[in-house]
Amino acid sequence: MKKKLMFSFLLLAVFSVMFLHTIHADPIPNISIQVGDNQGSTGGTSSISILLLTTVLSVAPAFLILMTSFTRIVIVLGFVRTSLGTQQMPPNQVLVGLALFLTLFIMSPTLATVNETALQPYMKGTITQSEALNKAADPMKEFMFKQTNTKDLLLFMNYTGNKASVKPATYSDIPLTVIVPAFAIGEMKKAFTMGFMIFIPFLIIDIVVASTLMAMGMMMLPPVMISLPFKIMLFVLVDGWYLVVKSLLLSFNT
Repeated sequence: MKKKLMFSFLLLAVFSVMFLHTIHADPIPNISIQVGDNQGSTGGTSSISILLLTTVLSVAPAFLILMTSFTRIVIVLGFVRTSLGTQQMPPNQVLVGLALFLTLFIMSPTLATVNETALQPYMKGTITQSEALNKAADPMKEFMFKQTNTKDLLLFMNYTGNKASVKPATYSDIPLTVIVPAFAIGEMKKAFTMGFMIFIPFLIIDIVVASTLMAMGMMMLPPVMISLPFKIMLFVLVDGWYLVVKSLLLSFNT
């Protein structure tokens, strides 16, 4: 038995040596990754440009959120859900999606202007990249300038050394580094003001329900459990979503 086993191993070794040259692995292909062209110093410039472009794209959503009506809308919608006390209803995805579409609706005239004056000429090659950015910034600054409070704008203008006591007549001389934060804090102030007005009727319902339960001696029953159906019923009867969205749209027309 051992002799047969040794013979089998020996036979296998012989066949392996005979056919070894026919067994080989596929060669690893040569992979070369290059950024830019091979024209000397221009490769480094292209690499830096791509790096800067990647950095800008990574922070672009934050810039676009702060430069549009999205901030005010999503905060107000969040206040609606909090005041109702429904916790995760509607879900965050629904609120953010509604806020995005309302933002597109409100910003459509501004975005159309950006497309006509900056994006299309740049794609056709009639203007450079820097000119396209400047032309795209003007409609955005015009929108933010109309919605920015004088007090907020003067705060950042005075901090940069540009002393002023009145709001500038035009937006052309105001840099984005000044008008964007001024616009952002103004949007949050307006959103919190609208949120306070939304909270009042639901707060009254909570107070009435809590007082009634205390008068009836029902201390162990959570007031939120009783007031939630009444708050939802009130919100539905007055068509709350219509009123909230209408108020948001009208707030950007002033």
